[in-house]
Amino acid sequence: MTIIQNTPEKIIIRIEANEPLANAIRRSVSEIPVLAIDEVDVFKNDSALYDEILAHRLGLILLKNEKNMNEKTKIEFKLVKNGPCVVYAEDLDGSGEVVYKKMPLTILGDDHKLELVATAMLGKGMEHAKYIPGLCYYRHLLEVSSSSPKIDRIVEHSKGLIKPEKSEGKWICDLNDSELDDIEAEDKEAIKDSSEMLLVIESFGNMAAKDILLKAINALSDNLDLFEKKIS
Repeated sequence: MTIIQNTPEKIIIRIEANEPLANAIRRSVSEIPVLAIDEVDVFKNDSALYDEILAHRLGLILLKNEKNMNEKTKIEFKLVKNGPCVVYAEDLDGSGEVVYKKMPLTILGDDHKLELVATAMLGKGMEHAKYIPGLCYYRHLLEVSSSSPKIDRIVEHSKGLIKPEKSEGKWICDLNDSELDDIEAEDKEAIKDSSEMLLVIESFGNMAAKDILLKAINALSDNLDLFEKKIS
């Protein structure tokens, strides 16, 4: 395994893996406990949005996840605003941290008021999309035959996530669609999938991309252990 990029926003790893394993990791992202607003009590709402629409927008606010959170975690936010104004996510008052503070919720006109209490708790993406912490996707690295100087030039100047590597007359590389089309126009049989893959995780901001990867692998491992117990 090789780490291509590792930042809080994105992690890219190069691994020897097949599609079933990569897809199992991808699907396991939906089994990571994530904090999101799940209950909203509206006491006053003079905005143009119905209570249900406003509650839905509140549920989509990204909240920072902390390591000490568990299934009993509940964080209460209060919001009281008087118009005229734009109501932002940062107007929620509570012990939780809002990731994108300037996310607009609604607009209040003259003499309008919004008053509510929102409760956040942990949930999983299998229950609702608001609990998904980020995107996970993968693709094969490509094996390209060095069958002509033109193909070599295309691969050498490619803009993929890895630097092209040549060994025994074949390139291992990551190509975009335009580069693939140019090579196939030269030699339709030159390209095939290699045994290696690129696995990419992009965080929405409520937890680091590396943590998403580790938690997804732990969730997958727990499911495999449970499966083994069921059939033994």
